[in-house]
Amino acid sequence: MGTFISTEHEGAVAIVTIDNPPMNALSTALLADLEAELDRLDNEDSTRAIVLRGGGERAFVAGADIREFPALREGGGSEGSSARGIHAVGHRMDAARTPFVAAIQGYCLGGGLELAMCCDVRICADDAKLGQPETKLGLIPGGGGTQRLPRLVGIGRANLLNIGGEPIDAATAYDWGLVEQVVPAAGLVASATAVASTFAARSPHAVAVLRELARTTRDLSLEEGLRREADAFRRCIVSDDGTEGVAAFLEKREPIFTGR
Repeated sequence: MGTFISTEHEGAVAIVTIDNPPMNALSTALLADLEAELDRLDNEDSTRAIVLRGGGERAFVAGADIREFPALREGGGSEGSSARGIHAVGHRMDAARTPFVAAIQGYCLGGGLELAMCCDVRICADDAKLGQPETKLGLIPGGGGTQRLPRLVGIGRANLLNIGGEPIDAATAYDWGLVEQVVPAAGLVASATAVASTFAARSPHAVAVLRELARTTRDLSLEEGLRREADAFRRCIVSDDGTEGVAAFLEKREPIFTGR
């Protein structure tokens, strides 16, 4: 594990902390560390859900490390940039079997919001500020903000954030559907871990199938989406977890899921 990332476990939940004081800016080195750690955890059978949080109290992540931008400009492109790194982390999270819960406190801006949007669920402290301020630097969101954000909040609201560049507060983010819960800041990690623990208690096989459907069917017709859902249901009902879950229900006991 790299120097920017630390992980602790609470049962089957891994709590991954991004620690790059003072604002947890996303450098290319940090993103490489994060991708490697998430890959390790996703391949670890004992980990069944992941909470992603920022170290300290000031920020989840306040954006990319802007100190890297001059060298990026001189290099003439995005190769090796934080935007490319966020894409890589997002692709790895999309492909994971493990669900992700973002615990958002303080500032969640630019690449930080793009990283949070890669998670399945976002739990937000009541003091949080969320936004995409890149236009203030003459730039655009480059780590998924032009693509993931409209899918979550709609084109008009995404334009308000992406073009306007001004942040919104936690209550507005909840109203827009950008976050799923708003909780007191003091209870943020506990609330996110509670949600993740619920996910961890479910069939890993079924959770992975649900995440796959959410990712691959959102732009399909209803007819095609329903066809894929039916096929996925058939895969689940003949799986070991499906067999165990039904048997446990009929036998009035808790299921023991294996993820197969």
